[in-house]
Amino acid sequence: MIHYGERLFRAVRTEGDGDVGGDTVFRYDQRDQILIGTYSGGDVEYGSLLGRVEADGCLDFLYHHMTKSGALRSGRCESRPEVLPSGRIRLHERWEWTTGSGKGRRGTSVLEEV
Repeated sequence: MIHYGERLFRAVRTEGDGDVGGDTVFRYDQRDQILIGTYSGGDVEYGSLLGRVEADGCLDFLYHHMTKSGALRSGRCESRPEVLPSGRIRLHERWEWTTGSGKGRRGTSVLEEV
């Protein structure tokens, strides 16, 4: 099983109406099956997430953040890990906004461990 504690990730690709970009850094921690994290950078002033790590290493979590322009946004994300030859982790994400004007809009992202 993959352990996500003390790992940093950065977006390398995003498709859809998202706020996350290449300047957004995610800091993950893990306690048993619980995933917690924070993120900031680019258009995101500050965000946090809470979710579950499945037995196969997949992630299911809720996130919320404030943009630099002051907008509050939240959503849900499912991530599938890929272990790269270097041992770093790449996350293939499917996400959906659950609040605000973007409610119901979906997108995909790829994050890579830095």
